[in-house]
Amino acid sequence: MGVPLALWLVSALVTGISANEFSVLRYPESIVFREGSWPIPGERIPDVAALSMGFSIEEDLSWPGLAVGDLFRRPRATVLVTVTGIDKLTLPKNSISYPVENAVPFSLDGVANTIHTLFSEETPVVVQLAPSEERVYMVGKANSVFEDLSVTLRQLRNRLFQENSILASLPLNSLSRNNEVDLLFLSELQVLHDITSLLSRHKHLAKDHSPDLYSLELSGLEEIGKRYGEDSQQFKDASQILADSLQKFADEMYNLYGGNAVVEVVTVKTFDTPFVRKSRSILQSTQPKDENPYNLGYEYNFNYAVIFNIVFWMMIVLAIAVIVISYNLWNMDPGYDSIIYRMTNQKIRMD
Repeated sequence: MGVPLALWLVSALVTGISANEFSVLRYPESIVFREGSWPIPGERIPDVAALSMGFSIEEDLSWPGLAVGDLFRRPRATVLVTVTGIDKLTLPKNSISYPVENAVPFSLDGVANTIHTLFSEETPVVVQLAPSEERVYMVGKANSVFEDLSVTLRQLRNRLFQENSILASLPLNSLSRNNEVDLLFLSELQVLHDITSLLSRHKHLAKDHSPDLYSLELSGLEEIGKRYGEDSQQFKDASQILADSLQKFADEMYNLYGGNAVVEVVTVKTFDTPFVRKSRSILQSTQPKDENPYNLGYEYNFNYAVIFNIVFWMMIVLAIAVIVISYNLWNMDPGYDSIIYRMTNQKIRMD
């Protein structure tokens, strides 16, 4: 009895340390997320997003939470929302949550680069933004749709006091319109609403064949906790408002993509290490340039093994088919009642 008890205590201790959560709010039937308490390393969350979209990763992921789904039907969009300042939100029971261990900062830049490498001629939507830091990264032909999205603090404040803002329908409870910290939190919720509104007016972006990516970082709740305290009524009301808004946002994004989108939420109390990201300009667009003036070979691509196996085995199958067909034609019995040998026999008799 001593050994099982010790294992249980260790498991409980690990669970207590890994209080941060990775939750999946909505996902299509082509992807299989297993229910369980398997902890996921924070640095491997981008790999989960890449695998769910059907992309290859550099290092194998031995995490049992994500199973092999339908390889021929991948989701058309992946939405990942990172919430700082709280380790767990009260989410619906139909969502699946996993503990996060080693909560280090991460980004989906690798997934975004893969999308634009494979679908450069189409219109993939790639939106990575953090409203509180006034940081936005949009690349590709579809970025003009989101160029009116409010991202700076002044734009967000002005957006909140327009007629069609969320202040007209959102129950503020103990939050105030006159406090800058409260307005920062509410402005992040306004960004979620504006994204779905823009997509609903440009539904062709959600119906094309290129996958889309949305990476949003929300830190307004963390600022409310610092301003009022985590035991305050403002923090409790803001947590409930955020949970309800995220679920509504997940349902709307899921429906806009016809039930073929993955919506995930990562709640992190504090990151173990600071996040340092290279600054990039708003609505940055990659410009083609001659990076290979000496006509050198291309760098190794991780899809090379897949393409090589497809071509290699297809050539073998075609070669075997040609050999089998040629052998059967060569050894065909002339006595068979076929049009070839009927015409041949008649010609012989006439001669």
